Amino acid sequence: MSVLMLVAGLTLLFFSGDWLVKASVEIARYLKVSTLVIGVTVVAFGTSAPELLVSLKAVFSGSPDISIGNVVGSNIANIALVLGAVSIILPIKVKNKALWIDWSVMMFASLLFYIFAYDRTVGLIEGICFIVLLIIYLLWSVFKSRLDSKKQGEQIKEPTLALWKAILLLLLASVGLYLGSEWLVGGAKSIAAALNVSDRVIGISVVAFGTSVPELATSLIAAFRKETDISIGNIIGSNIFNLLGVIGVTSILKPLNVSLQIIQFDVLVMVFVAFLLLVMIIPLKRGVLTRWKGAILVALYAAYMFILFAN
Repeated sequence: MSVLMLVAGLTLLFFSGDWLVKASVEIARYLKVSTLVIGVTVVAFGTSAPELLVSLKAVFSGSPDISIGNVVGSNIANIALVLGAVSIILPIKVKNKALWIDWSVMMFASLLFYIFAYDRTVGLIEGICFIVLLIIYLLWSVFKSRLDSKKQGEQIKEPTLALWKAILLLLLASVGLYLGSEWLVGGAKSIAAALNVSDRVIGISVVAFGTSVPELATSLIAAFRKETDISIGNIIGSNIFNLLGVIGVTSILKPLNVSLQIIQFDVLVMVFVAFLLLVMIIPLKRGVLTRWKGAILVALYAAYMFILFAN
């Protein structure tokens, strides 16, 4: 029953995240917002929505390690597993040197989380700080995207769905995300108890992988459409949302207790993987995430999972 709950939760989160993105894009088109702005706001938020719902459910269910582990594990999985797997299937070419700015924000957020969590508690003040930084990042992203849009003379696409259908889809997606997070966290906690492993291990592995499925789907589709900047940009944007948005909102609503193992090992792995990504895509205007680089990332993720369960 626990496995069925887990699988059902993962499935519902995947489809609900996809519906959320589609509905939000349609509504944004009605509001005459460009696709560039949609990309840095709606898509990044939509693919991070499962992490937010799961983390909130976990922390209010008395499982803060699932909440924190979900975010940290998802950020590691997004780079090492998702980008690694996508580049093995189809090498990812980097064409936009502006990724350097987004990567810097992601690394800054990662290091700031490590500093905030060092005393093993992330509370109200830290959460507000994260949300303020996220708002600044979003405002800058929208401003930059609008500027680029004008330079490129981008035409705003017409909606393909009726407004009432888009709103209905948005509501269905929200309900789906809520139920999916309920089932996923409930199933994960039962499996952790049955296998005699910690909430931290389940949160970083199974739950984090599940909530990274939307990023995997989005990056694969973008890669096959030759929109390689979206593949990497979506991952970096999602990781920023996970740290500043998910941890920010969750810690404001309820202070998060962080286990020593997450601080001393998992967060450091997250920072290392983020740094390794930059090394692999330099130079930022003609870098390539090749198949062998992807294989290294996937191998690192496999080794990390082995260490996680071996301990």
